Order: sequence, then C-alpha cells, then structure tokens
Amino acid sequence: MADQLRERTNVADPLRERTERLLADYLGCCAREPGTPEPRPSTPEAAVLRSAAARLRQLHRSFFSAYLGYPGNRVELVALMAEAVLSDSPGPTWGRVVSLVTFAGTLLEREPLVTAWWKKRSFQPRLKEQEGDVARDCQRLVALLSSRLAGQHRAWLQAQGGWDGFCHFFRTPFPLAFWRKLLIQAFLACLLTTAFGYLWTRLL
Repeated sequence: MADQLRERTNVADPLRERTERLLADYLGCCAREPGTPEPRPSTPEAAVLRSAAARLRQLHRSFFSAYLGYPGNRVELVALMAEAVLSDSPGPTWGRVVSLVTFAGTLLEREPLVTAWWKKRSFQPRLKEQEGDVARDCQRLVALLSSRLAGQHRAWLQAQGGWDGFCHFFRTPFPLAFWRKLLIQAFLACLLTTAFGYLWTRLL
C-alpha cells in the first residue's frame, strides 16, 4: 500500500507542471529586481499571458496602480480573490484567470514600496531587508494559483483545451468592448467587494 502511494505521488502531472511553469514565468517577471531587463517568455502561453495582462493593465491602469506597493499579506489577499473570482457563478473563464493572475503580479512588483494611497491609511513602508519576502511570496502564489487552476478547477481547464486552448482563445485580437466586458465587469465586482471587505477588517 505504501509503495502504491509513493508511486502515485511520483507520477508526473504534465498539466500541473505546465501551469506552474506558466505562473512562475509571469509572476517571476513581475517580481524581478527593479532595473532588471524583462526576460523572454519561456513558453508560447507565457507570451500570450504577458500580452493579455499588459493589455488589461493598460486599459485599467488606475485600478491596478492602486495596488502597487501593497503592504499587507499578498498571499492571503490573492487566496480571497481566487475564491471569489474562480468559484463565483458562472465559474472560471479565461478572462477571470488572466485578471486574477494580473492582480497577483501587480502585488509582487517592487516599486514603489508603498504608494501614497496606502500611506494615507497608516500602513508602514516595507523595510529594505524585507524585500526578500517578495521572492518568497512569488513562490507561494505560484503554488496557490497552480493548486486552484490545475487542482480545484482542473476539469474546467481540461475542458477548455488546457493552455493550448488558452493560446487559441487569445490568438485573435479582440475589440476594446470585449476586454471591458470579459476581463473586467464580473471580475471587478468580485474583486472590489472582496478586497475592500478584507482591507476594512484590517483598518478598523
């Protein structure tokens, strides 16, 4: 029985590995040291994700910029977002996945350390020696989001054709209205409700 269990745990999981590699590529790119050149995408889906995330952030710069230098617990916040965004009806979509990963990447960016918005709410700037926390949180977020996408929502991911389906979905350029509707409408409703509920409990 023990041998069978070991055998099962050692079986390769290509979908999980591909998901982890994709998330490590994007989140690692976001978490890199300031001034470090952006590395080339490691896979075709990594290139597609970076392009989709850049488009999303360009369209909603003010929203994502507000979370640069977020001084709270990044992993906790993303876990709450993942629960709201992926589990809320109608469930996962490629738009929600891109939005969630883009949000996680924004939290990992290292500059500025704390924006004026957070300073007004009495959050203290991160100390320089705590910047190693970014790399640690990056690894934890890769594990968290991989668990959600290739574990909890594995059946959905497989039904969409996996990451090949992701690349196919975003192959054709979409009009502006598409991005606003698919990537923002439902996501921001969940995001703002969850984020401000979370922050309010910390500020009271």
